[in-house]
Amino acid sequence: MGKPKIVVLDRDGVINEDSDHYIKSPDEWIPLPGSIAAIAKLKEAGYLVAIATNQSGIGRGYFSEEVLSAMHQKLRDQLAEHTDLDIDLIVYCPHKPDEGCDCRKPNPGLLDQIESLLVVDLEGQYLVGDSLKDLQVASAKKMKPILVKTGKGAETLQRELPADVLIQEDLSSAVDHILRKQG
Repeated sequence: MGKPKIVVLDRDGVINEDSDHYIKSPDEWIPLPGSIAAIAKLKEAGYLVAIATNQSGIGRGYFSEEVLSAMHQKLRDQLAEHTDLDIDLIVYCPHKPDEGCDCRKPNPGLLDQIESLLVVDLEGQYLVGDSLKDLQVASAKKMKPILVKTGKGAETLQRELPADVLIQEDLSSAVDHILRKQG
């Protein structure tokens, strides 16, 4: 039995629509086309799936941890329509950017939590995101970063990217790439 296969996903802009005004309720949490089915494909192929997401809207007072939990329940309920397998872990940073925490991406705290809680080594595993922060934290942990063009991805493409970034249209095409590479 080898190392467990895990894919870490950013949330807003990768799995669901993003907003510069924050996703503040389950009603505003709208999955991107094909994203839930893509997560189901990963799960069915035997991957662990973890979500690492900056959620400073909590620290800013825009929504509560209970509301965030309700958004994540909506994600899980929609995933249940595709598979009986669940997301393995969702970790989030509730802090504002100026709070100096170690969990706000591009700091590695969320990925450290994933490694600890799931007892996995993220080195060499995939991280799918739409922002430079996602790519930077993936590179810092020696992961394989995939940038999707959804969410802030098209804007991120205009920035200087880490050398090892793979670019995909969306989460579905990223998952298809990952599953092709495993064989």
